Amino acid sequence: MTADMVETRKGAAGAGDARDAVERTGSWAPGDRILWRYRDNAGDGIHICRPMTVVQDTDELLAVWMAPGTPCVKPVLADGTPVHREPLATRYKKPRRTALDQWFGTGVLKLARPHDPWSVWLFWEPGWHFKNWYVNLEEPRRRWAGGIDSQDHFLDICVYPDRHWEWRDEDEFAQAQRDGLMPAALAADVRAAGRAAVEHIGAWGVPFGGGWEDWRPDPAWEVPGLPEDWDRPVPAPDAQG
Repeated sequence: MTADMVETRKGAAGAGDARDAVERTGSWAPGDRILWRYRDNAGDGIHICRPMTVVQDTDELLAVWMAPGTPCVKPVLADGTPVHREPLATRYKKPRRTALDQWFGTGVLKLARPHDPWSVWLFWEPGWHFKNWYVNLEEPRRRWAGGIDSQDHFLDICVYPDRHWEWRDEDEFAQAQRDGLMPAALAADVRAAGRAAVEHIGAWGVPFGGGWEDWRPDPAWEVPGLPEDWDRPVPAPDAQG
């Protein structure tokens, strides 16, 4: 993951409208606001939370937009040091906490098909010059009324406009295994998921061939706020009724 964030204490309203909508219809409408969250790899607590605006929500694809300036949450070391500045050998061993941040630079469009063990993120340079797709290998997302939860699996793939691709963060993936955050069986599953993603890239399947690089957000959309209860627990599926 990139470090395109800066420290801030900005916060605002939540995603209540989206929670109401999904309870009524089972899906979100364009313009609804949801939370995209990741659990800590060393526990069950939420350590990444990003308010997003829904672009599309169908049985085939969820598309959400993170606008520039979005207030969000990221992990830092206990002393406030950004995680990416800590040497890899000790990066996953030192105590951490969460910090309020703000996404800066261009926004990010996130696309996810149900049950895929990855999501695909689109990045642009200033002026809407398309930069690349980023395949984030992760636990298949669990939907709840106000958003989706997942867990990052460290290993990623970068895909460029000329359709060539490359592995990213293989060093972090290996270190996570050494530090006990990635058991052997899970690591094997993640590698298999990566190979499946590469096959999907080779076939230029959805969303790569869908023209999403030409998509633009509705100028009327406001930047979503971060609710105070961004880390609220979600009942287990069999307890949600």
